[in-house]
Amino acid sequence: MGTNDQKRSLPHGLRLVALAGAAALTLTAGLATPLAPAPQQARAADDGKKVLTVAVAQSVDSLSPFLAVRLLSTSIHRLMYEYLTNYDPKDNRAIAGLATKWEPSADKLTWTYTIRSNSTWSDGEQATAEDAAWTFNKMMTDSGAATANGSYVGNFRRVTAPNPTELVIELKKPQATMAALDVPIVPKHVWEKVSDFSEFNNDTSFPVVGNGPFVLSGYKADSYVRLKANKSFWRGSPKFDELVFRYYKDQDAAVSALRKGEVSFVAGSPSLTPAQAESLKGADDIQVNDAPGRRFYALATNPGAKAKNGEKFGDGHPSLLDQRVRNALFRAVDREAIIDKVFRGHAVEGEGYIPPRFQDYFWKPSADRKLAYDPAEAARLLDRAGYKKNGDGKRVGKDGKPITYRVLCHATDPNDKAVGKYLQEWWGKLGIGVRLNCLDNVTDPWLAGRYDLAFDGWSVNPDPDFVLSIHTCGALPATPKDTGATDNFICDKKYDELYARQLSEYDPAKRADIVKQMESRLYDLGYMNVMAYPNAVEAFRTDQIKSITTMPAKAGNIYGQDGYWSWWSAVPADSGGSSDTASSTGVVVGIVAGVLILGGLGAFAAMRRRATAEERE
Repeated sequence: MGTNDQKRSLPHGLRLVALAGAAALTLTAGLATPLAPAPQQARAADDGKKVLTVAVAQSVDSLSPFLAVRLLSTSIHRLMYEYLTNYDPKDNRAIAGLATKWEPSADKLTWTYTIRSNSTWSDGEQATAEDAAWTFNKMMTDSGAATANGSYVGNFRRVTAPNPTELVIELKKPQATMAALDVPIVPKHVWEKVSDFSEFNNDTSFPVVGNGPFVLSGYKADSYVRLKANKSFWRGSPKFDELVFRYYKDQDAAVSALRKGEVSFVAGSPSLTPAQAESLKGADDIQVNDAPGRRFYALATNPGAKAKNGEKFGDGHPSLLDQRVRNALFRAVDREAIIDKVFRGHAVEGEGYIPPRFQDYFWKPSADRKLAYDPAEAARLLDRAGYKKNGDGKRVGKDGKPITYRVLCHATDPNDKAVGKYLQEWWGKLGIGVRLNCLDNVTDPWLAGRYDLAFDGWSVNPDPDFVLSIHTCGALPATPKDTGATDNFICDKKYDELYARQLSEYDPAKRADIVKQMESRLYDLGYMNVMAYPNAVEAFRTDQIKSITTMPAKAGNIYGQDGYWSWWSAVPADSGGSSDTASSTGVVVGIVAGVLILGGLGAFAAMRRRATAEERE
């Protein structure tokens, strides 16, 4: 269902360097409006506040950092809370966050972090090592609190805070991600009052106490999220007074709002379509940013949903349990056509699991192993697997019935629908039917395993551990009634063995080699078919945003960064003076302030939610 982000966003080499000033590439851009009942220019609110409004096409799954996995949600948490370390916006190196330095013991089993003394919570309390220790211990002892980021603490033996500026983490075995723990640190004095972490969504009382560059000041389901600048943020206050994320179910409407100046920035779902981007090029006061992305776009096959207790559930088509069938389907996908006709060149042909932007971990199959477009070979594989055509030219299953695969797609993502039509054509020539199931909410059928294939995608972080972890057996739900961290119910012992090896390998080159072996294993299993690495295509108004930081500095994205740099660094167009975005600490950063309006969420337990096409970070 797919970021992180590696969610969590996720990925992401080791962040093993101390904080260093980094001048980041700035782009001319434009400011957005505050959230208001009626359209208005996005330059400033009626009270004179400078408000940056960002149009988004994804809803928030939860405002609790213990539950959220969607890119939008985790991006908000990067604005609200500090992590132990951050990523340099220039080159993704590890730099200081809440921790000013970190070092391992000789045996690599104990890590000591020095916690800065100049970070305060927005209610005036000092942020200390005890807050970090409490955050990790809660994740270690409460399954609800481990929903989103539990993979980071599974190897922790003990976490203590000997004093306010010293955090000590003891490990069961070496762990290579200790400088890349993408976990928001929360204030103990606030969160220790929460009774059920699996249900609490952090969305009823405002402002929400945090220590990041912005403070969550308002939220309305299916409408907006509002953040105000944290004037006491240790790196320096953002240039915009507020940040607003406004939800648009219709991406064309979001683009129209940008043209009218009602919003300052459009991120897309997760990117603008080629047609939308072309329509904006050359428009007055609008600039399009088109850069290599940190996401992959894939087809995921139901491998036979099951829980840790061994109980199977769902109704995935049994033919897909045969690797020959999976490989046949992917042999019948013309990736070059997808790049040319769907993305119109705003993407790179997909191969391995991690995008080429992360060169240390990027893997692609050798020529003799590549599942290249070859419909004739696809047909032969299906024949050998015993799925032959009947007199009507239809492939039939073991039950004698014609095969028709249900493909989950996101109703808000035009790419899913476009690629889906090609699948109907390509697989139709094989004698296989395709029924697209395009939904606003793919969560429920995905969690229940009630699908055959699905469009999937995650944002990868500089350290790829999270996106790798979601395919381990340990990520499966405990029972069919529970929600695990798994993306697609994959469980393979060989893959798990490789995952454990990479996690404990500190040598960067050796670890990268193991990660590539993991990608090779995923490719061979055939449960994940990476079709493309889409560009980050986004647009902003240059009459509202004077400058903003991209990540990485050379040809990088603005929305969904591994950090808060873009919105924190953004300079209002009417600010006057130099466009230099460097803070008093000498680091260029940018974070979104204002109101974030989100849709399709509602007040539900995030533990039963799965992410959409722009999953984690």
